Amino acid sequence: MTEDFEGILLVDKPKGFTSHDVVAKCRKIFQIKKVGHAGTLDPMATGLLVILIGKATKVSQYLMSLDKQYTGTVYFGKETDSQDADGEIVKESPVPELSEALLKTKMAEFIGDQYQIPPMFSAKKVGGKKLYQLARAGKTVEREPRVIRIGRFDLLNLESPKMEFIVDSSKGAYIRTVAHDLGEKLGCGGHLCVLRRTKVGSFLIENSETLENLEKYTKSKLKSKLLPIKEYIPSHAF
Repeated sequence: MTEDFEGILLVDKPKGFTSHDVVAKCRKIFQIKKVGHAGTLDPMATGLLVILIGKATKVSQYLMSLDKQYTGTVYFGKETDSQDADGEIVKESPVPELSEALLKTKMAEFIGDQYQIPPMFSAKKVGGKKLYQLARAGKTVEREPRVIRIGRFDLLNLESPKMEFIVDSSKGAYIRTVAHDLGEKLGCGGHLCVLRRTKVGSFLIENSETLENLEKYTKSKLKSKLLPIKEYIPSHAF
């Protein structure tokens, strides 16, 4: 059941799974070794994960560079060492009176190109070691800022101390760092407590499948869920 499968698979990643967990699950479901992904999601995040099956693994770089869209929730007043809900609380501060007008003004400051410092709890490597490995050892090292772009950062709902948002970002942007930095701008700190990826380039979460459903599908149904590479990748790439 191996050679028949080739293409792009859109998976709705469940909370608590790593991106590697999803890849391993897909290897088992499709009974094929050549499975990869085009951009990770943190374990606490849910939503769209672009999985590559068979020869599609060779063109991951073309999909990794696509813009992303997320919805999420910031919890103000509590900072964590990982900048999200999976981390330990390291600081608590009183939350000022928050208004939609204030938040929209501060959020507007994130629009456009900017430098972002990767969080210590990330897979980025410094000196050959992943930052999260250093962080777990209690070490903090200097990280080189990288250029990211935020195309949209809109308020969806405010129920202090929580705020729901939608954001469009370039590749490489850490949304938990955006949440953390917004808390800093408000003077009370904050962390990302919910994150869901809804779009990667032209791929939409509405067209994705859950792992639970994929496990129930027949071979022909699984094959029908694979998007052809040639429709999304330049022809010279494969």
